[in-house]
Amino acid sequence: MKKRVPLPERTLTIEALSHEGRGIAHEEGKVVFVDGALPGEVVRAAWVRRQRRFDEARVVEVLQASPDRVEAPCAWAGVCGGCSLQHMSNEAQLRYKQEALAEQLRHFGASEPRQWLPALRDTTLGYRRKARLGVRYVLKKERLLVGFREKHSNFLVDMQDCPVLDQRLASRLPQLREMLESLQIRQHMAQIEFAAGDEEVALIFRHLLPLPDTDRQRLIEFCREQGWVAYGQAEGPQSVCRLTESGPGPDDRLHYALPAADLRMAFHPGDFTQVHAGINRRMIALALDLLDIQPEHSVLDLFCGLGNFTLPLARRAHEVIGVEGSVEMTERAAENARAHGLRNVSFYAEDLQQELHTSAWAGRHFDRILIDPPRSGAEAVVRHMSSWGAERIVYVSCNPATLARDAGLLAEQGYVLHTAGVMDMFPHTAHVESIAVFVRGK
Repeated sequence: MKKRVPLPERTLTIEALSHEGRGIAHEEGKVVFVDGALPGEVVRAAWVRRQRRFDEARVVEVLQASPDRVEAPCAWAGVCGGCSLQHMSNEAQLRYKQEALAEQLRHFGASEPRQWLPALRDTTLGYRRKARLGVRYVLKKERLLVGFREKHSNFLVDMQDCPVLDQRLASRLPQLREMLESLQIRQHMAQIEFAAGDEEVALIFRHLLPLPDTDRQRLIEFCREQGWVAYGQAEGPQSVCRLTESGPGPDDRLHYALPAADLRMAFHPGDFTQVHAGINRRMIALALDLLDIQPEHSVLDLFCGLGNFTLPLARRAHEVIGVEGSVEMTERAAENARAHGLRNVSFYAEDLQQELHTSAWAGRHFDRILIDPPRSGAEAVVRHMSSWGAERIVYVSCNPATLARDAGLLAEQGYVLHTAGVMDMFPHTAHVESIAVFVRGK
């Protein structure tokens, strides 16, 4: 059980940075995680929680600053849980992320790449095209809040702006909050999911009670004024639908361009897409180059989603097979392939976390494999890699620990970790996105 402890402030020397982006110090032999602190700093810290194995604190004053410290671009950085490293220079953030990746590879995979790639980078502000904001009406203050959760709390930050969000939304947060306060069911709005394409913006409003007609109309009109599209969500993800004056409307599509592959990808506002459009474009180009695709190659794309990698691969390869656990996403991927007249690509819906794969694609040979799994990694499917005979594998990861674990499994099958590097998909956070190349028997 976590306990709040009214301890006096203490002076601490920060020794390192945790995988969550918090400073690490020791006080009376016990580890203390300190929000807002950087390695090498001396800080005055206030305790937030005491637990059996470690304590948690936050910086009150920096007594001796690190050369990596910068002024945070956000006024709410000290309390908002959306970002954890705004007080750290971008160069230092990338060094920290590469060190975290290297440490995990050594610790869990017992390996290190023969070559490190330079960090893949793009803009660090206004980049988030997907976000989930909490909504809460505070009855005592008769005020509605829209924002990310505070650190160490379920309270919401009273955000007026957000430098990391796409500015098509961030600059209009006060107007959005004012509109929500005018609704009859303002006390029963739970969250807003934001999704943006290159031209279109959609907001999905999660409401815990049925929308009165007047509220539905207000949401539709407000979003129309902003150039957005309004969606409602009454229950789970399957209940998401476009709001129209007459009731649920047809699904719309948002779009993002991949100019290097001459593609315009369509997606539903609730679909998984990469949050950073610039990094996504650079990542796809890098992955295709690292795979060294030739026109005669057959390529397997695992955890393919809506075809983010699959369709660019199909522009270069003889044939591409995309496999994904979600039927809806494979349907979306096939829709994108048809829209671009790509006939050398096929999609299969199959649970890639299962041990055995009985589909026709699973017994084939592939020259190249691209894999982009969730945070849990791909332990089950990685154990089958050698049976497909690919000479080269590119692994895109959102969790260094599971990448390292899977790297060890690939090593057991004769694959050597040749190249690796980090990608700045989530600037100002401790999230580590990375890419690795495995080559067979070299």
